[in-house]
Order: sequence, then structure tokens, then C-alpha cells
Amino acid sequence: MSTDSNTEAQKKLIDLAAEFYDQFDRGEIPTMSLPTRTKTNIEYDEDSNVWVYGDRESTRSANSIRGARKLLKAVYTIEFLNNQLEEDRSSTLRELYYLSESWDSDEAQFSSQDESNQMIEDLEIVSEVTREDFHMRPEESGATVMGPLHIREQTRRGERKIHCQKDVGEGGYQIPNNPDTIEFLDCDADFVLAVETGGMRDRLVENGFDEEYNALIVHLKGQPARATRRLIKRLQDELGLPVTVFTDADPWSYRIYGSVAYGSIKSAHLSKYLATPEAQFIGVRPEDIVEYDLPTDPLSDSDINALESELEDPRFQTEYWKEQIEIQLDIGKKSEQQALASRGLDFVTDTYLPDRLEEMGML
Repeated sequence: MSTDSNTEAQKKLIDLAAEFYDQFDRGEIPTMSLPTRTKTNIEYDEDSNVWVYGDRESTRSANSIRGARKLLKAVYTIEFLNNQLEEDRSSTLRELYYLSESWDSDEAQFSSQDESNQMIEDLEIVSEVTREDFHMRPEESGATVMGPLHIREQTRRGERKIHCQKDVGEGGYQIPNNPDTIEFLDCDADFVLAVETGGMRDRLVENGFDEEYNALIVHLKGQPARATRRLIKRLQDELGLPVTVFTDADPWSYRIYGSVAYGSIKSAHLSKYLATPEAQFIGVRPEDIVEYDLPTDPLSDSDINALESELEDPRFQTEYWKEQIEIQLDIGKKSEQQALASRGLDFVTDTYLPDRLEEMGML
């Protein structure tokens, strides 16, 4: 990250801490207001097709012991992040939790990692600075890209140019924590294929799908990390690449697609930064389970509840999704991407995906 970016993030953090001191100076009880992060305060923005927070707010106030502790932890965290940016260092969310044990106030220490994670999210919202700009990293996600994309990457050892097909091994190019440090130099890809599972990603690469169809294969590694979603959005916005999401046929996988396309409730404050509403679903459909007689597992009670919930989810309020979910509830089955191998190892790359892509007008 550039020094200018560090300075801007530091300024916003210091301004936030200064507000507490100003409140003290005015004889006021220090407070911090945040959007209420509950389902009842999440709104689906029809214009941008992403999740956003509504107008309801909650206030952290020092007029109670519990509230005072939260604000104390916020001040200690702000100081830590400011020093980290000053030194141009970084740390993980897990490390922040353990680092707090060294703080000189027992009251400022975090009792769990969930608490420290939430504090970083709070500071993101009130400062309008992302955790990536705070130099806070998640634990390694391992998500990768394979395909005809030439990039310039900023690293601590300087710039390096990488072709995500010619200069990498079978594992592909590993997406950095902050993909905004990547500059796109050249791209011969025709579309992005975001793949849920590692097994299917490996099958596509082994069969040369990225080369034959000029595809950028992005491994989502299950529920995609923020860095993965940010890179996908940049590929669509800046390079104009159509985005497809290839998942299993179960309700949890549909939510993976939803998080890529429309954002998630947890990160609604970053939907415009992370979500790609134009992304299309190319995953295994309930109708495919029937048409190809795929190997299946029965739907569990939690699967059924999740599907019924999705019927009420604004992200899935289309005739397509209603039809597919009703089919799945009717047959009572779910299936994995790799179940397509029951029709041969090459079926997915020779028949299934080309047919689907042709239906979408991408081939």
C-alpha cells in the first residue's frame, strides 16, 4: 500500500478517536453510533441489486460499564491500527485477538476473537475505511486464479509481473489479501468462471478448460473471502468480463452465489465494493439432478429450512430460482458438482459447461 493511502487511513482513525476527546471536552458522555447489524435493518437496494444497511442505528455509550468497555476497546484498537500503519506493518484478525492480551488495561482486552472481529467491522463502518486499508488480514484463504490474465503485483520486494497461466504452476496465482494492489496489464479471457470446490477447479485445469475456452477460473474455496469477491468485481467492472458462478446443487451453495452477486448481510456496508450483481449462476441445478440422473444425498431438515428461507429471500425472487427451489423441495435431493463425473471425467468440460455457456450466450 502507498504511503498516501496509509496516511489517509490514519487520519480517519485519529479523527474518530479525537471525537471521543471532543465529547469529553464538551462535558458529554462519549458515544459511537453504528447501523444496527440485524436482519431487520438490512435492505435490498433494488437499484444496485445489493444488500445495504437501513436507517436504524444503535449507540455505544460510556454511560454504562458495558458501553464504556466497548469504547475503551475501540480506542485501544484505533491506537494499535494507527501504529501499525505508521510502521507499514500488517497483522491478522487472529493476531489482533492475541495481541490485546498484552494491552496494559485488562478491561481493553478482547474476550473472544468474535469480539475483536466485530470491533474491526465497527471501525470499518464508522471510519469508512476497509480493514484491508487498516492492513488487517484474514487467515490465509488460499483462493486462486488460473487463466489468460497478465498482472502487475505490488509486493514488499517491489513490483513483479505475473501471467496467471504461463508463470504459475497447476495451483494457479494466489489472490492477495488486498487485490486492489493488482494492476491488470493484459487479458485474453472471455469470461470468469468462479468455482466452489477445489476438486472441480482441479478437474477444469487438468482438462485445459481455461485454455480451450479462454476462461479465468477463480477458485472460491467454499464461501468466498472478501479478497476473492473484490477481485471478481474488479474483473467485471474494469475488464468487462462476464462472471459465472459454478457451485453444488444445495441451498448453501446458492448462498455462495448470492454472496458473490448481491453481497452478504455481514458485509452489507461493503456491498458496492464487493458484490457483482451481473454474475450469473452456472452451478448444478435441481433440474440437472433429474435430467442427468446424478448421484444425490437426501435433503436434511436444515437444507429444507434453508431452501424455504430462500424462497422469501429478495436475492432469489425470480421465476428461475422459485422454479429450481420448488423442484429441489419436490425431489428432496441435493447433489455436488463432482457428481457430474458419473457421466465421465470429461463430461463437465466437454458437454455440461459448454452447453450452459452457450445457453447464456457466452460461446
